Amino acid sequence: MTGTAVTTDTQSPTASEPSLHRVIGPWLLLLFIVGDILGTGIYALTGQVARQVGGIVWLPFLAAFVVALITAFSYLELVTKYPKAAGAALYTHKAFGIHFVTFIVAFAVMCSGITSASTASRAFAANMSNVFGLSLSSGAGITLLGLGFMALVAVVNFRGVGESVKANVVLTCVELSGLLIIIVIGFWAIGSGQGDVARVVQSKSGDTGMFWPVVAGTTLAFFAMVGFEDAVNMAEECKDPVRHFPKVLLTGLTITALIYVLVSVSAITLVSPERLGEGETPLLQVVAAGAPSFPLWIFGIITMFAVANSALINMLMASRLIYGMSREHVLPSVLGKVHPTRRTPYIAIAFTTCLSFGLIIFVGEVPALGGTTALLLLCVFTVVNVAVLVLRRDAVDGKHFTTPTFLPVLGAASCAFLAGPWTGRDPVQYRVAGILLAIGVVLWFVTMLVNRSVSTKPAICSPTE
Repeated sequence: MTGTAVTTDTQSPTASEPSLHRVIGPWLLLLFIVGDILGTGIYALTGQVARQVGGIVWLPFLAAFVVALITAFSYLELVTKYPKAAGAALYTHKAFGIHFVTFIVAFAVMCSGITSASTASRAFAANMSNVFGLSLSSGAGITLLGLGFMALVAVVNFRGVGESVKANVVLTCVELSGLLIIIVIGFWAIGSGQGDVARVVQSKSGDTGMFWPVVAGTTLAFFAMVGFEDAVNMAEECKDPVRHFPKVLLTGLTITALIYVLVSVSAITLVSPERLGEGETPLLQVVAAGAPSFPLWIFGIITMFAVANSALINMLMASRLIYGMSREHVLPSVLGKVHPTRRTPYIAIAFTTCLSFGLIIFVGEVPALGGTTALLLLCVFTVVNVAVLVLRRDAVDGKHFTTPTFLPVLGAASCAFLAGPWTGRDPVQYRVAGILLAIGVVLWFVTMLVNRSVSTKPAICSPTE
């Protein structure tokens, strides 16, 4: 998952301000969307979803796809109506016009990037331990390795990393190759009579029936579907966003959902739900069970590469988002400082890295971190779905995609439902999300007091928009 821009075009472009280069066609956009969704979620959380629901591990991924698809229709209306690189912050401001609400949405997106990167760091550490035979425990050893990895990400971030769509094509191919290996191994094993295909319809219902375990699994699986919303930030660089976005975004979501279902079926056929839920490297167990002669270190490195890329992209986004909010006078100005030689927001990088360190140390486990990411984005998606309905009164020139009215209503209700405590969500996720947002609120009020003393107004959004 990448980020969403904070600024929302506070002033009209002038001749001296060049526009972004429109170079992205439908195929590059499709690869960007698929690559942004694929990553840590499916590689790290398949086993935890299986622990919740049993053999029907594919069902929560399918349910998460449906919820994401409904919300995607809302994003399609908004991105074709306002084709600017500002995402949820822009839509929230246009719909409600309240600076604090806009800030909370932007800060929540930033926090989701940090929790996502922290999830990736744990997955990276666990896979590295397996690949190189380090025999680290799931506790202190994995935590220390995760901290070291995140420190390395901070160094790369500080030096300056130019992420481009063409580079994303290569990264997408690497991530996709690992999942295709799982699918091929799984279906080859099924064809040769290995594994237990009957598991794919066996649920872990218990006393509460099948519904609530599937809901609990969906709250985790949703983490694997996020990322599609970041495509709206490429709107100003697409050749024809109004024409291309609808079909490309829906195609990308469908492709990833199909891959996830096939991976889930392959995994549960070869490895029991109990075993799959052990540890933080579920797909490595699938490779070992279905293709014992396949070099595990190759798949482990693919997994490491996939989750490392997710971590770097998310930390790049989070630090730039903090930098942007500081420059817009809604966070302390010190967070907007740029290094004189590296030209990177080094204070913002240090701040976001410290937050990630705290998450890795005090939260630790992948399900809690991944679940917090999903929780934050479900709340953002609820706001975006409501914003679509509010902005129906805002007429714009030109044609744009219009989603059926019942979909944003259903999207807001489903996202709000999945964000609630009745889903069986671990309470630690609410505490983590609450602490992160509380940090943002404190910084906001401190900045507002400073701004008032020097007669400076926040510029996160223009009041004239």
